[in-house]
Amino acid sequence: MPGNGEAVTRRIEARSGEGSGVVLTRGVVILFAVACAAAVANVYFSQPLLVTIGHDLAMSPALVGSVVTLTHVGYGLGLFFLVPLGDVVARRRLIVVQLLLLVVALAVVAAAHTAAILLVGMAAMGLLAVVTQTLVAFAASLAPPAGRGRVVGLVTSGVVVGILLARTASGLLADLAGWRSVYLASASLTALLALVLYRVLPRHGDAPPATLRYGQLLRSTITLFARERLLRLRALFGLLIFAAFSTLWSSVALPLSEAPYFLSHSAIGALGLIGVAGALAATVAGRLNDRGLSRRTTGTALALLAASWLPLAFTRSSPWALFVGVLLLDLAVQAVHVTNQTLIYALRPDAGSRLIGGYMVFYSIGSATGAIAATSLYAVAGWGAVCALGAAFSCLGLVLWAFTRHRIPDPGTTKIPSPGEG
Repeated sequence: MPGNGEAVTRRIEARSGEGSGVVLTRGVVILFAVACAAAVANVYFSQPLLVTIGHDLAMSPALVGSVVTLTHVGYGLGLFFLVPLGDVVARRRLIVVQLLLLVVALAVVAAAHTAAILLVGMAAMGLLAVVTQTLVAFAASLAPPAGRGRVVGLVTSGVVVGILLARTASGLLADLAGWRSVYLASASLTALLALVLYRVLPRHGDAPPATLRYGQLLRSTITLFARERLLRLRALFGLLIFAAFSTLWSSVALPLSEAPYFLSHSAIGALGLIGVAGALAATVAGRLNDRGLSRRTTGTALALLAASWLPLAFTRSSPWALFVGVLLLDLAVQAVHVTNQTLIYALRPDAGSRLIGGYMVFYSIGSATGAIAATSLYAVAGWGAVCALGAAFSCLGLVLWAFTRHRIPDPGTTKIPSPGEG
């Protein structure tokens, strides 16, 4: 098995060592991160706003809960049907077109006056927000192999900030100008980013080598899962960590809006500021992956994820316990997520969009599962049961890591790890 891992690594180095011919400056990497933050934030804007949206459109509690679920379902469909296009279509053009269509979807949500229109708009918005993953794959393809983990970490830090500050921004805007202003502001920002990216993203170096037809492209995504054991394992890690992540963030607004807190939208959204520390974990995890420490990073992060639910269980009695739990959870999730993306992209850089899109399908399944399970469980059993659910997802991930850590080699993106490493 180690011999196979070394062969895979050498194959990766030979293939990715050709380079894209494009110099990826820090400014361009930051632009990638900002665009990722803006795109992915759309998936999470609604979470602090569910109660207000439900009242405004006369939606039942169950129907309100489906707002989050449908957004993630749309995201999951986009991951499978749209993201793989990055391997056969110029990514720069694909990114700009998706952003412009996302502007339309955001306008539909902002103008919705019935539950049906809102839900359709939310699903379309989730479908198109997968431009985030096209951006990640594009950045990874332009990065030199020796620094790919660092670039993926920096770009993913933008994703982290977008996910977490989405709640802060949406809560603040909703308190100031109503929930519809959140989506109008996002539509404006997205249109501006489409223009900037069109002018700034490299015109060369993003031409994918694949010449597959669309049906072949989708089938090849499934074939990659059948062939690559590491991809299957990392996809399961992704499902479990984001099920835990969504368990917290899709339901935490519920106890915080009740006694003893009675927090406003903006106050609940501000909780996301604590989790921005997860951006630090993303960049550090990327550098650790470049050093061949992916396995050790994964195990440590999964242990922290499981431990985070102990302080979170005391949310109702101690805001400090909530803060500590949120910090640990976000650090852990982002460390595993960056490790996953760096490793799977290195398997087949020529199929980067399909690999990342397929992996992120499991992210979406996990997020949707955590969201619907947590909101439903809270209604019948309370916050303690929600924390038990999140801990169960986290512990499953840790057990999976313990049983597989020596069975499947993690190919380094830049070197063959020594026997004592991660």
